[in-house]
Amino acid sequence: MVKKSMKIVLACDTFAPDINGAARFAERLAGGLVRNGHEVHIIAPAFDSSEGPRIENHDGVNMIVHRLRSHRVPQHKTLRWTEPWGMTGKIGKILEEVKPVALHIQSHLMVGRFAYAAAKKQNIRVLATNHVMPENLIRYSLLPKFLHGAAMKLIWADAGRMLRKMDAVTTPTKRAAELLEKAAGVSNVLAISCGIDASRFANDSAVQNEKPVALFLGRLDDEKRVDVLLKAVAKLTEYPTLRVDLVGDGGERDLLKKLAQNLGIADRVSFLGHVTDEELPGIYERATVFVMPSIAELQSIATMEAMASGRPVIGADAMALPHLIHDGDNGYLFPPNDVDALADRLRRVLGANQAELNRLSENSLHLIQSHDIQRTLSIFEDLYQGIGEVAPTTDDNKPFYAAPIGRLSDSVRAKLLEWRSDALALRQRAEELRQESRERIADMRVEVRGQLVDLRKEIQRQARKLRRKTD
Repeated sequence: MVKKSMKIVLACDTFAPDINGAARFAERLAGGLVRNGHEVHIIAPAFDSSEGPRIENHDGVNMIVHRLRSHRVPQHKTLRWTEPWGMTGKIGKILEEVKPVALHIQSHLMVGRFAYAAAKKQNIRVLATNHVMPENLIRYSLLPKFLHGAAMKLIWADAGRMLRKMDAVTTPTKRAAELLEKAAGVSNVLAISCGIDASRFANDSAVQNEKPVALFLGRLDDEKRVDVLLKAVAKLTEYPTLRVDLVGDGGERDLLKKLAQNLGIADRVSFLGHVTDEELPGIYERATVFVMPSIAELQSIATMEAMASGRPVIGADAMALPHLIHDGDNGYLFPPNDVDALADRLRRVLGANQAELNRLSENSLHLIQSHDIQRTLSIFEDLYQGIGEVAPTTDDNKPFYAAPIGRLSDSVRAKLLEWRSDALALRQRAEELRQESRERIADMRVEVRGQLVDLRKEIQRQARKLRRKTD
């Protein structure tokens, strides 16, 4: 059933070009809503000195982004601080002009807090998705370590005060919902996967460990524990050709480079920085295994992308990662911060035969099907209107998802391989269309440049003519 077009506003404390889970969720949610025929407006910090509305292209579609004046937080490489003065009024004017059916805030910290105040004055329905964990913020607060515990309690209490005001509260997994209810005192939190378009990452490359590559993608910040990965790799002396690809940037990058040098593995560790959406599928495809050592993941979109690429995944047994990584089925879990345990899990993948690698790969593909972004979009479309199921959730929160897999049955495996083939064809066609589009744009640019050259010549001719008349 085609749903009626709506106007929706997303209020974000972080948004593209920022690269983190909250920003990527908002970007892909907005892109999916636009493709479904809705008009989406984003309110987010400016990433330069400018402010105001503009049309920006994100997730392959155009959307209206209202940028607010902001400043970089000195002690953090990417975090920005939005000027609070007059913010409620500024957002109020945006809401008056747009008249959305709902406001969807992505955090309660700054932009979301002021957006809520503006929306309530206009009796607009407000939803919130919580992406915030105090552990992700406290490291850069400049507070002494002995105050961190008290500060985290205050942050959770503040989150509770804000989120209890919402018409609906969501978070990506059941474990994250349980944490929010317990730590912040919020009830009836809905577990809704961030969702993923798995076809974007489809490929027909079998997982190989002859030229092994361990991949991490995410912010290079303290809570991601990338140092644990590097220390584990240094212990795998029997795999001297194992390479590590680190995709992303953050405050720990220089420290991690020094650590790699001290461990004697600097020549095998590549700091790739940020990559484009077009490059991303290829990054996953060449990996042997994806590793997420983080202790503070409310879901981990990067882990989901690795699963959609058919890669085995290894992660810390912390927060929501066990929801994605089913130990022994599509990868392995290890105790947080345990270097020896991570090295052991890496050995299991690096020493596996092809049949075992194929099993891990197929199970990743099987599990990721329950995180279909179309289901996520459908739930949010209903929530914006205050209709739908009493307690909507995505398929990953249903009993079958948690059941042990072992090896897929022949019938399920056949359907999965058929999906993989169709998804790969879809991805290749999408890339062809993007290339055709780029070529058309390039042709237009050549044409425009030619027109500019002609225009400049005409202006110069007219100027010479005018000078002759004047002389």
